[in-house]
Parts: sequence; C-alpha cells; structure tokens
Amino acid sequence: MEIMNVSVKEEYQNKGIGKKLIMYSVEYIKTNREIKTIEIGTGNPGVIQMLIYQKCGFRIVGIDFDYFREYIDHEIIENGIECRDMIRMRMEI
Repeated sequence: MEIMNVSVKEEYQNKGIGKKLIMYSVEYIKTNREIKTIEIGTGNPGVIQMLIYQKCGFRIVGIDFDYFREYIDHEIIENGIECRDMIRMRMEI
C-alpha cells in the first residue's frame, strides 16, 4: 500500500495535523490484514516530512535519483532547494 499526496494547508501546519493524518492512514491500513507493507515518499528537500514519517514509524529504504526531473514537467522548489530526488520510506506492519 502506498500513501500519496498528503499535505496540510500552510496556516494549519505545525499543529500536529500531518502526523495525525499519517497515523490515521496507518491505523486504517492495518485493519486490512493482507497488507504487510506501507510505502511513502517525499522530495529531497522535505526534511520536515521525513521527520514526521520517521516519528510515525517509517524508515528510509531508498532514493530514486532525478525522479522529479524525470516524471514532473516543471521545476519544484521547496525550502529554497530544487526537488530532484524521491526519498522512499517504508513501514512493515
């Protein structure tokens, strides 16, 4: 199972909402006993996202180098850094 496209509107950030969304998703996914792995990814500048995901129990398992340059038709800048690589994370349940 892959969690995709989770975001919190800027004025609601830093209130624990993102972590609650991820944890709710994880708990919901756990109700399906056939699913053994949850995957999530973020861009290389996504330091805060990586911290949240790790606090939720995800571990870094790989990097897809130049993922965003290959699959996104426009440049993404986050935290003043070009988003080039996808950091892949996984949780075994």
